[in-house]
Amino acid sequence: MNEIAISPKDFTSDQEVRWCPGCGDYAILKGIRKALAEIGTAPHNVVFVSGIGCAARFPYYISSYGFHTIHGRAAPIATGVKYANPELDVWVVGGDGDFLSIGGNHLLHILRRDVDVNLLLINNAIYGLTKGQYSPTSPIGTRSPSSPDGSSDNPINGARFALGAGATFFARTVDALQDHLPGMAVRAQAHKGSSLVEILQNCIIYHDNAFGAVAEKNKSADFVVRLEHGEKMVYGKERDKGLVFDQTAGKFIPVVLDGTTTESDLAVHDEHNLTKAVALAELDGEDEPTPIGVIYSATA
Repeated sequence: MNEIAISPKDFTSDQEVRWCPGCGDYAILKGIRKALAEIGTAPHNVVFVSGIGCAARFPYYISSYGFHTIHGRAAPIATGVKYANPELDVWVVGGDGDFLSIGGNHLLHILRRDVDVNLLLINNAIYGLTKGQYSPTSPIGTRSPSSPDGSSDNPINGARFALGAGATFFARTVDALQDHLPGMAVRAQAHKGSSLVEILQNCIIYHDNAFGAVAEKNKSADFVVRLEHGEKMVYGKERDKGLVFDQTAGKFIPVVLDGTTTESDLAVHDEHNLTKAVALAELDGEDEPTPIGVIYSATA
């Protein structure tokens, strides 16, 4: 049979897309449709599974099979779908509350079992659908209707959670970076086993600017490290910053390329190195860049 070209339009349903104006989910939906077209699996062989929350609308907006399940339970439903028909391309979509709070138990087990599904963790560090309660990934001090004095809980780091649960593939991207997001979804789908892609998303209503300049296309170069396997960890609009690896401390340290330190001194990204992937996951401080790209892949 002749191959039929698939476009993002083939994955566009007849449902009106309804999120708040300016929501980062619009960009994510666009990027995922683009990725699905590039992957080329026919829509009738694709399944999207979701739980509850803003992100859970995805199955309505993707022209494929889909399940809108209950809060936190998308992962076990997706497991059943994949086990019943291993030929299907199964995607699971959830927010930081859906995946890491009520669904944290299920996310842990689907990762350790390495079920061949693709999980999209849409992280805006807030509960949006329920009007702005702080979530498991909200920074300390986050004020919300349920925490007027500010959250006092230490936030969950999605990368550390995934790697600690035994994930064989973890990547991170940003809603606004349309030159990056689709590629991460394509890489995740190509991985045989559980793949988790964390997508940093902006909730313009309840947690605007949660990730600062990381999500601003014109500024992100100075605040994110775009990881490429086998390449130096250099970043900055002027390529004047980078990461070196401190063997003694077992962590990455941001440096400025000022002549004393040059690009040749920088660490090279090895996406198959679990120890260094964990060290990259630790980069979540205010004075540290955010790594995006494939942080860990157990296989080539």
